Amino acid sequence: MNYENLTLHTDKYQINMMYAHWAQGSLNERAVFEVYFRKLPFGNGFAVAAGLERVIAYIEGLRFGEEEIAYLKEQEENYSEEFLQLLREFRFTGNMDAVPEGTIVFPNEPLVRVEARVFEAQLVETALLNFVNFQTLIATKASRIKQVAGDDVLLEFGTRRAQEADAAIWGARAAYIAGFHATSNMRCGMLFGIPTKGTHAHAWVQGHATEEEAFRKYAEVLPDQVTLLVDTYDTLRSGVPNAIRIGHMLEQQGKRMNAIRLDSGDLAYLSQRARAMLDEAGLPYVKIVASNDLDENIIFNLKAQGARIDTWGVGTQLITAGDQPSLGGVYKLVAREEDGAFIPVIKISGNPEKVSTPGIKEVYRIINRKTGMADGDYIALREEEGVKRGEPIQLHDPLHPYIPTIIKDYEAVSLLRNIFRDGKLVYTMPSLGEIRDYHKQQMHQFWPQYLRKLNPETYRVNISVAAWQLKLDLIKRYREQ
Repeated sequence: MNYENLTLHTDKYQINMMYAHWAQGSLNERAVFEVYFRKLPFGNGFAVAAGLERVIAYIEGLRFGEEEIAYLKEQEENYSEEFLQLLREFRFTGNMDAVPEGTIVFPNEPLVRVEARVFEAQLVETALLNFVNFQTLIATKASRIKQVAGDDVLLEFGTRRAQEADAAIWGARAAYIAGFHATSNMRCGMLFGIPTKGTHAHAWVQGHATEEEAFRKYAEVLPDQVTLLVDTYDTLRSGVPNAIRIGHMLEQQGKRMNAIRLDSGDLAYLSQRARAMLDEAGLPYVKIVASNDLDENIIFNLKAQGARIDTWGVGTQLITAGDQPSLGGVYKLVAREEDGAFIPVIKISGNPEKVSTPGIKEVYRIINRKTGMADGDYIALREEEGVKRGEPIQLHDPLHPYIPTIIKDYEAVSLLRNIFRDGKLVYTMPSLGEIRDYHKQQMHQFWPQYLRKLNPETYRVNISVAAWQLKLDLIKRYREQ
């Protein structure tokens, strides 16, 4: 079995629709799909786009090998040999646009746009949603944690609780984009160049006759990387005093202990007492690391209680996005080819929030020229040129369309970038460090009320008058039918 080939990382109905298009002769008709999500996760005021690097690698690697073809032959649909031969020749030949990783994004904005033969565009839906939904979710969770941690060091410790190996490494990468400083996952560090950090487990202490012996032997082997886990037996009566002894031992060797780690108990109280004990022992430089099912809410509360913690090891709640384990992004058809031209299409639902916005769209960030800050985002049909030229635009909030706002002095920054053109990669993927810096710049472009953890102000995402009218017209047309 070839685990590396992700071509069949798709739902069966995609293959069946491809087969139906082939059988009906419509496989070469072009279609436009957009990836977006309808609701922000975690009650947050923003999301952080991620997943593009994996999307690019997936698109470039799309190949139906003989192993995949043999598996398709086993299916009860009894696919035609001509269809299977066509799959052997399959390559992505379409266009793709996407927002760069690290971009601050909001509901109903196109994050990825695919313009291709429907035969190709249908296949890639499942994988694109899988990659973008998961990584955007984790990057958003990590950004929330970063918001409350401030300048403290953040370590990603989630591998053993992640939903399998891929989730562990790509989730750690997403966390790094949003401001985490290191990961415990060595494979992730090797693949992406992310710094790695680690201490030792309780088993190291349990595996020795005494706690002090365990600490000493560890320090003898790694004298420049000594962080000691002090809660195996009794944090304040045993762990911290023994760590202090090792700290003094290292000083006699011209070395310095890095930190102690707390992994259980009342972290606010224990960190305060441990800090006092370390300072009294002449070890004020020794840092305190904390772990134990931390998330942004616990960190926020610990800080409010005066916890003396310098570094936060965040695992389960980050890598699984424990309080909301899915983003809910969708991949919707917005235009299809008819007589050589694209015509807009709409999905109408009994749930108003599920009614799609038809037509091929661009999304712009409206930057106030006076303040340099983002005033809102503007979704317009691709053919609309006025916003690109800086002409006055009328913003209609979808929830309050009767209160328009006229914007005049602005810069419209297009969020979508060209990624593939005619199947060729035209985007230069930035380094992970550059993505991380870009995300930090993005955060400085928004007023604090949109970014705060609790009850954030709603950032306005508006659609143009033309896009709004098109949506109303198509709703009316299909209801009349």
